[in-house]
Amino acid sequence: MLHLRIISPPATTEAVEKLLTADDAVTHVVVLAGTARDPVGDLVLCDVVREGASDIIERLRELGIERDGSIMLERVDTTLSASAARAEKRVPGLGVDAVVWEEIEHTTAAESELSGAFLTFMIVATAIAGIGVLLDQPILIVGAMVVGPEFGPLAALCVGVVRRRWTLVRHALIALTVGFAAGMVATVATTRLLDALGLVEKSMLLSERPLTSFIWQPDALSWVVGFLAGIAGMLSLTSAKAGTLVGVLISVTTVPAAANAAVALAYGVTNEAAGSALQLLINVAAIVAAGVLTLLVQTFGRRPGRRSARRAT
Repeated sequence: MLHLRIISPPATTEAVEKLLTADDAVTHVVVLAGTARDPVGDLVLCDVVREGASDIIERLRELGIERDGSIMLERVDTTLSASAARAEKRVPGLGVDAVVWEEIEHTTAAESELSGAFLTFMIVATAIAGIGVLLDQPILIVGAMVVGPEFGPLAALCVGVVRRRWTLVRHALIALTVGFAAGMVATVATTRLLDALGLVEKSMLLSERPLTSFIWQPDALSWVVGFLAGIAGMLSLTSAKAGTLVGVLISVTTVPAAANAAVALAYGVTNEAAGSALQLLINVAAIVAAGVLTLLVQTFGRRPGRRSARRAT
C-alpha cells in the first residue's frame, strides 16, 4: 500500500475528494482545509493499494495537482486497518505484481544521474574487478559486481523505452557510456601503476585463470544468464523487493568484463580485450531486452489511468 500526501488548490479540492472517495483502491481519506502554506492550498491525505496507484496519480495530474499543488508518495510497510483490507480485496490483482509507473520512473531517473558518486563507484568497482582478474579471484569479482552501480541506468533505459521517456533514455545511455569509459580508463592506469610497482605483471594475465576465464570467453549461456538477470532485476524494482537486486548484481559480468578488457588493453592483449568487450555487449543487450519484455508483460492489458473499478454505494 502507498500513502499519498496531496496539496490541492482550494478550487480543486472538491474534485480531488470526489475522485478519491469514489475509487475502490483508496481508503483513509483525510481533508485538512487551508493547512498548506507552500504551495497554498488544502492538505489531502489518503492510502491507496498499489494496484490502483498509477490510475489515481494520473487522474490527479489531469486535474492539475502536479502543476498547482503537489503529490507525494510514501510506501506503507504495515497497515492495521479493516478499511485497508477491504480496499485490497476490492481491487483485483496483487500489490506485489503492480507497477506504479511514477515510483519506478522517479527511482530509475535518480539512479541514472551522472553524478560524482556514480562515477566513483564505477571506477572503484572496475578497479577491484581488474585486480580480481589478474589474481584469478572470484571473491574480488563478486565484490566488484555488488559495488558496481550500472544496473540503475540499465533499468532506467528499459523504463524509458517502454514509457517513451526519451530524456530518461538519453540520460541512461550517457551514464552507461561515460561510467564504463571512466572505469576502464582508470583501470588501465591502475594496472600500469601496479605493474610499475611490481605488484602485478603481464604473465598473470596470460597464465591459466580457470576461475575467471569465463569473463572474456562469452558463449550462449552468457546471453541466457544476462536475460534471466534482467527479468529478476526489473521485477525487484517494480515489486519493491530491493533484497533480490543484490542477487541480480552478482549474476552478470558487466563490470568484470569491462575490467578484463581494460587490463588486457593495458598489456596489449587484444584478443582478450575483444572477447571481454563482446561479453559486456552481450550482457547489456540481454539485460535491456529482458527488462523491456518484463515491463511489457507486467503492463499487458492494463492501460494506466483508465481502470474502471469504482466503489459501490
